[in-house]
Amino acid sequence: MIQIDIFSDTICPWCLIGKRRLEAALAERPGLQAAIHWRVFQLNPMMPKGGMERQSYLAMKFGGPKNAANVYDRIRSAAMPDNIDFAFEDIVRTPNTVDSHRLIRWAAGQDRESETVEALFQAYFLRGEDIGALEVLVAAAESVGLDPAEARAFLESEALDAEVRDEDRHARSLGIDGVPCFVFNGRHALAGAQPPKVLVQMLDLAQQEAAVAVE
Repeated sequence: MIQIDIFSDTICPWCLIGKRRLEAALAERPGLQAAIHWRVFQLNPMMPKGGMERQSYLAMKFGGPKNAANVYDRIRSAAMPDNIDFAFEDIVRTPNTVDSHRLIRWAAGQDRESETVEALFQAYFLRGEDIGALEVLVAAAESVGLDPAEARAFLESEALDAEVRDEDRHARSLGIDGVPCFVFNGRHALAGAQPPKVLVQMLDLAQQEAAVAVE
């Protein structure tokens, strides 16, 4: 068994690309057992709790929609081999991602961690939904088999809020300044949405180390 910790943000398009590429790499090693955990990183840690209107965000982040379009065109091109059809133009609000990270952590306790990450990526990047909104988060939880009433009650509380913010700060203290960042067996870090062949090499290294550890 190897461990893969993935530092990610739910509004990072490269993180969705990285997830698809990791899945492709794991498919090339069907006998490998991996425990995957999603770790917190916020691209916009100072984002207001209610998020920000998308055009205002693009002006602040990229200098305006034209520059943003150029950036997103490059991301779309990079994602073509991964069969991801980003719908950036459908996004009307850039959210604060604390609650989405809280939901992922809560789902992890019910063995629905990666499924919840996928549901949030699809909601935001493929349908343009506001994943900072309570109803969208509850719907994502329900879509992966979690109890919607329990999800709502959890999200309406402040449970795990401090833990999520602490983990974001911890990631920065480790020197992580961009995502995705994959950490294998707590030892080897790989930054960025690397090609599957590179991820396969890291999987093999991690598996070799795990095998030596149990000898």
